[in-house]
Amino acid sequence: MTALLAERLRQRVRLNGSAPLLTYYDLASGERTELSAISFSNWVDKTSNLLVDELAVDEGDVVSMPLAVEAPGHWLTAVWQLACWQVGLGVDLTNPPGPVAVVTGRQWQGHAGDVIYACALHPMGFGFRDPLPENVRDYAIDVRNHADRYSGVPVSPDAMGWVDAGRSLSQTDLIMVDGLPARRLVRVGDPWGACHDGVITALVTGGSAVVVVGGDADQLAKIAESERVIS
Repeated sequence: MTALLAERLRQRVRLNGSAPLLTYYDLASGERTELSAISFSNWVDKTSNLLVDELAVDEGDVVSMPLAVEAPGHWLTAVWQLACWQVGLGVDLTNPPGPVAVVTGRQWQGHAGDVIYACALHPMGFGFRDPLPENVRDYAIDVRNHADRYSGVPVSPDAMGWVDAGRSLSQTDLIMVDGLPARRLVRVGDPWGACHDGVITALVTGGSAVVVVGGDADQLAKIAESERVIS
């Protein structure tokens, strides 16, 4: 059976865990965050355990993820996406009814749901400086309490993976990527493009991704040179 993304991440950890998997640049803020496969997997596993332990989710449940619209390509957005897929949840960008959780970034105001997780998007993964309203959970605080190893059962290849206004993809559809192993520069655009061209392509092809928000051609060229991007 073809390995889904969660299994591909575990394979990467076993085979080349210390090498960079995802490097994230925000040229407006000056942020640069680099995660090895091991570091990325630890964040994914902690988030997976949060979903299972706190929300008792089932395969086929849906997470509404405005975070993917607010911060496409961000490394924490990628963590949330992989965690959802690891436990069999669909990532939905269409404001679906009855999601098990709503995951947002700093713009948590205006989002409604029984469970709302807000991400401060701090380069080190820290939470918000000020307390959040009672109905909004600070992801960085909640996730600390969960183990960094996930031992759940594999999910169905037909489980929902991604839904937006233009596509509905199963977990099998997510891994339909061609390409050779390479360190690729990804300039962030739309949410699906950032997700597909970033961590998905890196995991499926055995490469890595340097994801960049903002910048002009000269800045991108300097990053490509310093990061030794070859494709």
